[in-house]
Amino acid sequence: MPSQTAEKKKTTTKKKVTKRKVKKNLVIVESPSKAKTIEKYLGSRYKVMASIGHLRDLPKSSMGIDFENNYEPHYISIRGKGDVIKELRKEAKKANHVYLASDPDREGEAIAWHLSFLLGLNPEDKNRVVFNEITKDAVKSAFKAPRAINMDLVDAQQARRVLDRLVGYSISPLLWAKVKKGLSAGRVQSIALNMIIKRQREIQNFVPEEYWTMEADFKKGKSKKFGATFYGISSQKQSLANLNDVQAILAKFDKQKPFNVKNVVKKERKRQPAAPFTTSTMQQTANNTLKFRTAKTMMVAQQLYEGISLGKGGPVGLITYMRTDSTRISAVAKHEAAQFIHDEYGEEYAAIKPVKGKMPEGAQDAHEAIRPSSVLRTPEKVAPYLDKDQLKLYTLIWSRFVASQMTPAIIDTVRVDLDQNGVTYRANGSQQKFPGFTKVYQDAKRKDNILPDLAVGDEVLMQANNPSQHFTLPPAQYTEASLIKNLEENGVGRPSTYAPTLSVIQKRYYVKLVSRKFEPTELGEIVDRIMEDCFPDILNMNFTADLENSLDEIEDGKLEWIKVIDNFYQPFAKEVTAADQKLAKVKIKDEPAGVDCDICGAPMVMKLGRYGKFIACSRFPDCRNTKTISKEIGVLCPTCHQGQVVERKSKKNRTFYGCDRYPDCEFISWDKPAGRDCPKCQHFLITKKTKKGMQVKCSQCDYEEEIQTN
Repeated sequence: MPSQTAEKKKTTTKKKVTKRKVKKNLVIVESPSKAKTIEKYLGSRYKVMASIGHLRDLPKSSMGIDFENNYEPHYISIRGKGDVIKELRKEAKKANHVYLASDPDREGEAIAWHLSFLLGLNPEDKNRVVFNEITKDAVKSAFKAPRAINMDLVDAQQARRVLDRLVGYSISPLLWAKVKKGLSAGRVQSIALNMIIKRQREIQNFVPEEYWTMEADFKKGKSKKFGATFYGISSQKQSLANLNDVQAILAKFDKQKPFNVKNVVKKERKRQPAAPFTTSTMQQTANNTLKFRTAKTMMVAQQLYEGISLGKGGPVGLITYMRTDSTRISAVAKHEAAQFIHDEYGEEYAAIKPVKGKMPEGAQDAHEAIRPSSVLRTPEKVAPYLDKDQLKLYTLIWSRFVASQMTPAIIDTVRVDLDQNGVTYRANGSQQKFPGFTKVYQDAKRKDNILPDLAVGDEVLMQANNPSQHFTLPPAQYTEASLIKNLEENGVGRPSTYAPTLSVIQKRYYVKLVSRKFEPTELGEIVDRIMEDCFPDILNMNFTADLENSLDEIEDGKLEWIKVIDNFYQPFAKEVTAADQKLAKVKIKDEPAGVDCDICGAPMVMKLGRYGKFIACSRFPDCRNTKTISKEIGVLCPTCHQGQVVERKSKKNRTFYGCDRYPDCEFISWDKPAGRDCPKCQHFLITKKTKKGMQVKCSQCDYEEEIQTN
């Protein structure tokens, strides 16, 4: 029988075992919000921390590339990230195992590689986990199959970073010396700028051409009137170039006599749904339908991907990874969508073979299309937990995905040719027979145009005929959506580059957005002219698209990144040297502002700054008086009732309205004051553009009124 002392020792030993701390696994992701979501899924044995983006990069103060040693990049820790690195190293030492769970793309792979260097990890160890969606199943599944860091992906990202550094840090100093400080050039941004300027030249050089149309109303017996358009002679299409052509046609028929129904063609047309979103199609659609800027679309999509708290359940990733060029959908997602459509809308709405969609040439197809992580989380269910912008974008993504898994819309069409003495008018009618995918996703509003029941040989009478003169229009200026579309179609850039490209050309004041359309500035035209004269390869779309394809081949392990860099840099370096010798200094002339300085009395001039034009004293630097350029809108200040409200520009080139007596009066508004007070609460009214058109609304209460237009 054991003694009491022995029993006591055993008990003490047991207590020590229970108190021993179990080492946790450390997981490193990029963003803090994603860290919270993932930690909830993994449980208490895991600690999830965020690197908050990149921790190492090329230095800002120098090129940071060793030309004598195979273009070896010289990476340094990013300023301000010292505390983050210190904390990660501390936790990595205590951890049982370290997992690197940065984003599932080239940039994310590079971040994981930099982390492995900073934390002293072996990149060949299986410590890299990737997931396309932040859901419990996806995250847990990823941790069951960690892999080594993919060095081909890292090399592809390194090659892009080095290429961009070579271009930017070679051309930018040239622009500083020859034009002004603060300018920059880049592979993709230079092409985007060049496209905008070429389009502006097309518009300026456009010569409109005259043409005419003839719209007519017809009626059969007592049926309703229907419209038809002049088509041609004897069913052969003919255009009307001028008034003489119109008069010649009018002389061929008698308006008082009936037209005969010569031909009736009835068809059933199927309208297929669009494929699920890629990054660029999401950016384009959000810009066109939601009026979201590209940067805003990506910011909101990132929030939806990283996780939104849905009440008691905690954060949940609502969409799959938002940087993708693929329209591919997983089998699990397809099955869930088919079951949902079958239950919610009926068997006839669920597609047997959903639309696949055509991927752009050179697409990497590394990730699925952008879709909801679960189709069962309908916009109605998650609406209470999302803000206005999140709900708008989520609804767009959810409905586009669900529609892509549905049957086509079926439309009955009818085409009728009406003839008198060889003159043919054509009427087109359509009626939706089966809504199909449009039950969920209506990307364009269409109305049925129902024609009366007509048969060959029937007679109809012309009720009215309206010849109209028109002129051809120039090509439209680029919007963010159309510019992204054209960049993608030409193979320039990749999903992750479009938003920063559009941002930088505006930040440098090379272009400005006017009514959501790009217009080049004087500075942009100067920079573009230099690029055209000295660096034609950079502006050659085929050359840039080939470079993008080379990066893809590096990722696939088919090319060495050093070879790609060398093939680019050797001729490029000669172009830089030649440009430095060839270019003369560009003088941007100051324009007289028409006012005198209120400090020293000297004439003021308009200067071009980083954020656009401003007024400055001509005696600079002896007198440093500056003013923003503003224009009166004809409205008395609603705060002080003395000054005039003027339109100004913010540093980010956004229009706002303020009192011209500032700083004595600090009135400011992002919306244009209407010049009168609200009849309900007496606060000032503002003018806003809405989906219904222009509206006058109260700046304080819910009062609103329509603007009557003639």
